[in-house]
Amino acid sequence: MTEYGRGPGSEPWHPEDPLYGDGGWEGQQAQVGPQSAYGGQPQQHYPQQPQYGDWSQEQQSGYDGQQYPYYEGQPQSAYDQQFVGHGQQQFHQGTWEATGTHDPVPYAADPNDPHNQHPVAYGGEQPDFYGTEDAYPPPVPPGRRRPEPEPQPEPAAEEEHAFFAGGGDGDDDEEHELQSRRDRRGKGRKPVKSKKGRTGCACMVVVLVFGGGLGGVGYFGYKFYQNRFGAAPDYAGSGNGQHVTVTINKGDGGWAIGAKLKDAGVVESAAAFVSALQANPNGKSLQDGVYTLEKEMSAASAVELMLSPKSRSNLIIAEGRRNTEIYSLIDKRLDVPAGTTARVAKKEYKHLGLPAWALNHPNLKDPLEGFLYPSSYGVTKGQKPEAVLKNMVSQATAKFRELGLEKKAEVLGLDGPWQLLTVASLVQAEGTSHDDFRKMAEVVYNRLEPGNPQTAGRLEFDSTYNYVKNQSKLDLSIAELRRYDNPYNTYFSRGLPPGPIDNPGEEALRGALAPTHDGWYYFISMDGKTSKFTKTLDEHNKLVEEWNASRNKN
Repeated sequence: MTEYGRGPGSEPWHPEDPLYGDGGWEGQQAQVGPQSAYGGQPQQHYPQQPQYGDWSQEQQSGYDGQQYPYYEGQPQSAYDQQFVGHGQQQFHQGTWEATGTHDPVPYAADPNDPHNQHPVAYGGEQPDFYGTEDAYPPPVPPGRRRPEPEPQPEPAAEEEHAFFAGGGDGDDDEEHELQSRRDRRGKGRKPVKSKKGRTGCACMVVVLVFGGGLGGVGYFGYKFYQNRFGAAPDYAGSGNGQHVTVTINKGDGGWAIGAKLKDAGVVESAAAFVSALQANPNGKSLQDGVYTLEKEMSAASAVELMLSPKSRSNLIIAEGRRNTEIYSLIDKRLDVPAGTTARVAKKEYKHLGLPAWALNHPNLKDPLEGFLYPSSYGVTKGQKPEAVLKNMVSQATAKFRELGLEKKAEVLGLDGPWQLLTVASLVQAEGTSHDDFRKMAEVVYNRLEPGNPQTAGRLEFDSTYNYVKNQSKLDLSIAELRRYDNPYNTYFSRGLPPGPIDNPGEEALRGALAPTHDGWYYFISMDGKTSKFTKTLDEHNKLVEEWNASRNKN
């Protein structure tokens, strides 16, 4: 709505105004007094403001929506364009005319106007009821009302931050004054908390935050320094006399070993053990196995003892051992009744990790023979036989895969890796050194030829007969050997035995994979340490006579 004659800003509302104190707005409450005939709204008087301009170009809108020009240079009020009781007016040649009247006419006094006691003629000035300094401002719509700004406190004499000043008596006076203002207005607000309380809480929060932050930074800084530059925690001395057993698995690194020793109470920290292991010139030679150590040992003492054979209590499986011997060793180490491991092997061999090519071979004395790989094993009381056997089979299978038994068997004229493993077990049983192993392998391959002119396809190895008899004799008669009917007896049966006769080591396996090609058919060991090889039976018989002669002298 455009308001003519209204000055800039709001003026105080005069208490004598009839609408003073009326809480309604825009027709929400009943109007007091008669209605104005113009626009149906109660008339209100506003301060006058001179308006200037060309009447032929500018028009102002009244409440009834009609356009009214104004005279240039004439001061107008918001309602001085209303002509009550004069009918429709027209403008002719610069003058206002009403029906039947050609001269300017004065305003007729409105009997419904509460201020009609001050009639003003056309072009005159009406009294301003809101122009005094002490008068109240005109009513403002509720949506446009704004809270009265609070007076700003005067700056303190000394420049001191309010956060550290802590407030004073002036704060209480100011709060009391603000509350009094609210009471006068009739508008209650929530009480404002004292600045003293807020300042104290804020100080406490800041102290706690900064204190906690400094403490955390200091702690992590100390830990960082200890980890980077400080010495690792370590015991002093060679132990407290309390013995413990620690099992180190194959493939465990320094940190893994240190962690196990720390958990067992041997060393104080894994870092100290790793440092001592790296400082020892023989540290890289540390092997897997079972170690007997003491609690609360210095890391250097623990490393030194573990590198000494005195601490090792591993189960050592030597090359060429038969399964029957290994089963007995496991029973003793596990402290179980004799025969326990052998029964487990016979019953569970298919579930211990054998490769597919090692299964379902007929006439086998022991399906696990050849798969208890010669090595050092950490076997302690409390373990189960199945776990120990599975570990040994796993190492054997890994070694066979590494050496390529499956790929190279066909090149050597064999029916798969099972026969190659059997050849390696024969080489291990009869040979004594790496050179012996390669020549011994050639003897096996030459005798396996069905049309060979020396043995007609028979191996005739004493070791096969001793295996089936579970013995290790040297003085065996040829007549006895040829009469014993057993698939493992290579004097009686042609070709290879049904399976391995022992557990060959890596050297014997490599010898079986890379035999010599010198034409060897026979061999004999003169001193039990080395072997002599010949190509014909006559050469071999001469060596036998020499060996018998040497025995008769002794």
